[in-house]
Amino acid sequence: MNLHKASLDCLMDDDPITKQQGAHALYKQWQLGEFQHHSENPSIEKIQIPGRPLRPELVAVSKAKQRKLSSEKGRANLIHAICHIEFNAINLALDAVYRFRDMPESFYGDWLQVASEEAYHFSLLSTRLNDMGYQYGDMPAHNGLWESCINTDHDVMVRMALVPRVLEARGLDVTPGIMKRLRGVGDQETVDILKIILRDEIGHVKIGSHWFHHCCKQRQLDSESTFIQLINEYMQGQLRGPFHDEARLQAGFAESELALLRKLS
Repeated sequence: MNLHKASLDCLMDDDPITKQQGAHALYKQWQLGEFQHHSENPSIEKIQIPGRPLRPELVAVSKAKQRKLSSEKGRANLIHAICHIEFNAINLALDAVYRFRDMPESFYGDWLQVASEEAYHFSLLSTRLNDMGYQYGDMPAHNGLWESCINTDHDVMVRMALVPRVLEARGLDVTPGIMKRLRGVGDQETVDILKIILRDEIGHVKIGSHWFHHCCKQRQLDSESTFIQLINEYMQGQLRGPFHDEARLQAGFAESELALLRKLS
């Protein structure tokens, strides 16, 4: 079986349920050794729109509504926003497997594992929404994460630097505060889900860190200066703090990197 074609098929699946099932199946098949990853067809498509349902409606970040967590509607809005991030994260992981063909074997296993775990997170959050009387797609969402995928689809090093180590790492910073606020309003069910997500996301950012450093070593680049250079080039040096140092250290950041990030923020 061709790994890249199978990953593309799952990536372009627009049904959230079958996409989840497909992501789990791909990782299991990889573990069983059922894939070869050298594509007979070397052409790689630029994917502007991955497989996604008609809803949620996609809006600008500035138009994504923020509501107080003291109301159930506000909590549902937050859960929906995170649920959408996890759905996009499935697609991001699958795109990495589909797109970057010249990486070591373990790269593909790592990102198939990420896709499977993101699918699990999506299922936890969508079930939580259902329990509250809502469904994924009921509220608008923004598409910032996938836009970053498009902007980094030309270079695996840039992708590993900016998506796992900047955008997804931001989740490591903000999730503990969100959990604290949810505990304050008595929503322990959602807190328990976010505990699982935070644990796994540390691993996902660590995978991104590993492969970023791999690419830097391969190209004989200093990883810290290259990371800062890419942030300046692609994000105009804008980075939000504060940072969850403990989680970021577990996820492959160095103390010296965190000091540089603090200066940028």
